[in-house]
Amino acid sequence: MGSIISLTLFLAILLFSITFHEYCHGWTANKLGDPTPKDSGRLTLNPLAHIDTFGTVLLPIFLLILSRGTFAIGYAKPVPINPNHFKNPKKDIKWIGLSGPLANIFLALVLIILIKLNFPLKNILILGAFLNLILAVFNLIPIPPLDGSRIITSFLPADLTRQYLRIEPYGFFIIIFLVFIGFFRWAIIPIITFIFSLFNIQIAL
Repeated sequence: MGSIISLTLFLAILLFSITFHEYCHGWTANKLGDPTPKDSGRLTLNPLAHIDTFGTVLLPIFLLILSRGTFAIGYAKPVPINPNHFKNPKKDIKWIGLSGPLANIFLALVLIILIKLNFPLKNILILGAFLNLILAVFNLIPIPPLDGSRIITSFLPADLTRQYLRIEPYGFFIIIFLVFIGFFRWAIIPIITFIFSLFNIQIAL
């Protein structure tokens, strides 16, 4: 029974983390003047509005198999935005890009506080915090269509932005290649473990 409760809690944290990430993209866009996320029904915390069959279910399973159980990441359906509604599109797109990773950092900090307060199912809370930090750092990688690419384009002139975004159709394959060569294991995981060490939290990898 305990393992079922732990698994259910972890899956709930996973689903909410991905949903909250996308919700914050939509919320930020709406605050900056773009009603597209709200009009498309994405300004909600209902996970059914955000789940993508491939990105939320199949991709994590595929990456787990490819990485032999050492790494998995997923995503929800991207929140649609219309930059034409923004007063300053290049500046505003940066904040929209940052809002998702910042949402996961916020959730990670909430879970870390619960861990330090010795809430029950501590190991699941640690995994949840780890997951949210992974989501934050992963999405900041400047590979289109990840959030990091939105931040990069906010600093690039129009001609370089167009050239840079030409790699977007190949973004998924670039990510798979990085998984294959162990990039996430030797570049991202150490960042997460360092953050955990700042709070004196140990995690078995």
